[in-house]
Amino acid sequence: MRPLTRRLTRVNAILVVALTLCTSCEQHAQHAPGSAAQSPAPASQSRKSGAIPVQIVFEDGRYRLLRGGQPYEIRGAGIGAGDIEAFAAHGGNSFRNWRDRDAEDGLRILDRAQQHGLTVSMCIPIGRERQGFDYDDEEAVARQFEFARSEVLKYRDHPALLAWIIGNEPDLNHTNPKVFDAINDISKMIHQLDGNHPTTTALASNPAKLAGILEDRAPDLDIISLQKYADVVNVPRYIEEAGIERPYFITEWGPAGHWEVAKTAWGAPIELNSSEKAALYLKHYETVMAPHRDRIIGSYVFLWGQKQERTPTWYGLFLADGSETEAVDVMHYIWNGSWPANRAPRIGSMLLDAKSSREDVILEAGAPYEARVVAADPDGDRLEYRWEIMRESEAVQVGGDEEQIPDVVAAMVGAAKDGTVALAAPAEAGAYRLFVYVYDGRGHAGHANLPFLVK
Repeated sequence: MRPLTRRLTRVNAILVVALTLCTSCEQHAQHAPGSAAQSPAPASQSRKSGAIPVQIVFEDGRYRLLRGGQPYEIRGAGIGAGDIEAFAAHGGNSFRNWRDRDAEDGLRILDRAQQHGLTVSMCIPIGRERQGFDYDDEEAVARQFEFARSEVLKYRDHPALLAWIIGNEPDLNHTNPKVFDAINDISKMIHQLDGNHPTTTALASNPAKLAGILEDRAPDLDIISLQKYADVVNVPRYIEEAGIERPYFITEWGPAGHWEVAKTAWGAPIELNSSEKAALYLKHYETVMAPHRDRIIGSYVFLWGQKQERTPTWYGLFLADGSETEAVDVMHYIWNGSWPANRAPRIGSMLLDAKSSREDVILEAGAPYEARVVAADPDGDRLEYRWEIMRESEAVQVGGDEEQIPDVVAAMVGAAKDGTVALAAPAEAGAYRLFVYVYDGRGHAGHANLPFLVK
């Protein structure tokens, strides 16, 4: 075993090279299906016991993450307001966060993680050019640096800390390369103050397109972190094309993003149902993260929780009511090598007026129609259905910025056992979306939706 030769003598000759992502700063060589589960770090260790050193070594032709001198395989997820206890119960051991300056105190986050034997890739929020931050404003950059310094001093000795994520997607729609100078300055400061934890920044771009900037302006970062969805399948190629000799995290990954899918004639993105998404989570892990652990040393699935981003169901592994979807079953399998004892309902086709979402469903205002979903439960649990119509989101935000939840126009409860419902099209012309939620009564649910236009 030989340590990575880059910057190894930094503080007390401890190599501190490792990685992460952030909300936004998840993520990662996770646990392979069929292999034994790794025990989480003891939660009994108090904060006063101090930091647990994190290292990256290069051994047998691959990068490896060590924590406390022992191999550490990240079984990770991005968690904002998600259920940490459920995450640990399903076999997760590390989460990343996305913190704004008015977010929950980092010490509370770290303490809760420690109580459940988890580690945290802690996000240090920095300004984004797309939100108005000016990296030519030296005073603003200096204030940001001092804020980052105060964060490092507060959290550096906590035993649950794994890594630092300096900004989440600071490259998204950026034009000023000085953002990477600021990131590099913060990374250097961290290495001066904290000799135990690696640094990274979470990037939305193809690293090959930023390779020159990263090498010239951010050489101090220990890990390169990427955030990809359908495009995650291209990450191994991007890494080769970039030619950057550093390990990688994938700090966000999941289903196809709303910008990556087909759209209706009126521009509504077509969302996969919960079972289609679950299949993609498994495929992406097994074809990208698992076979490329020589360079990808950790990953954080998005999102252990729920959020509104184009729809209330697009990215969360949970529904707003806390129900677990089939994607949670998949992550349980990835982290433990076995499926959970009771699993979520599976969703097949969904039709409105006998048409699928890819057939541009157009309805007459106020007219009666029938909708149907095909669903089944792998455990034979009795299924219940909830239907509702929402206005189509008009959001144009990018990068996970907060969106307004569209209004619910009509809710229909008590569909027939075969998953059908009679409904009346809204009286007002416009774009809408029909949702169906299928519950098994055991805390799990499937979901599907279909965009339609009323004339």
